[in-house]
Amino acid sequence: MSVNRHPWFPVSDCGQECLGPFATRRIVDALTVGARLCRLAAIAGWIVGTLVADSATARLRRRPRRALRARAARPLLAALGIRVVVDDRRSDPHANGLIVANHISFLDVLALALVSPAPVVAKSDVIDMPVVAGLARRFGVIAVDRGTLRGLPAAVGAVTARLAAGSSVIVFPEGTTFCGRTGGAFRPAFFQAAVDAGVSVSPVRLRFVGPDGRAATAASFIGDDSPLDTLGRVLRARGLTVVVRLERAEVPGADRRELARRCERVLRTAESDIERSLI
Repeated sequence: MSVNRHPWFPVSDCGQECLGPFATRRIVDALTVGARLCRLAAIAGWIVGTLVADSATARLRRRPRRALRARAARPLLAALGIRVVVDDRRSDPHANGLIVANHISFLDVLALALVSPAPVVAKSDVIDMPVVAGLARRFGVIAVDRGTLRGLPAAVGAVTARLAAGSSVIVFPEGTTFCGRTGGAFRPAFFQAAVDAGVSVSPVRLRFVGPDGRAATAASFIGDDSPLDTLGRVLRARGLTVVVRLERAEVPGADRRELARRCERVLRTAESDIERSLI
């Protein structure tokens, strides 16, 4: 299916070739995969039941919705066999502001929910998927259509309003997913929200690693992957860990492009530090 693309449409150079030598080779047996699926089904049932109960009693508001996502994140990742490591280097872990992270997988949202209950900016085509759409609305996801620039000012304005009101917002400024061994340039648009609201920006480095501590691409959502393709690889992977490294906050300044480049450099440096520690 052809897609109309504007000149600034985010495109990833990662494809199926990235799943070769860097994908985790350790595979669990069918019994373990079955057990993980059972745990996922049980947690999904709990989430649906909680949402239905809260809706029926009219008690579900924005803050509880995001709190539910945070409560569900750790058991969902554990059910998938993914261990979580948080490396928090922030000087003030409780400060609100714009949170920017590299983008590898739809599982990134779960990993980030463990460190912040903030709403997430997500592509409208993902939000419009069956089942996901209802959950996205309940969790306060902010939609952006990456295929056109027309709706971008409104999306940036929505983020600015939330930041100005004292809420944090999570953005993936690469605009699309990469394999985790490489990444894309940070697009400056949503950094304008931090500049306009006068709030700090917290860069977060996400990294999925195998048992040897090196980057593993099993969780990547790239190329021609469907969500089921990624899910299948994760279910079969052994010893998968997601590392969430939170860097010190950056002051917004007055130039969104300079701010985007600065935050991108912070995360590139963090990746280099991690690679050197493995040598």
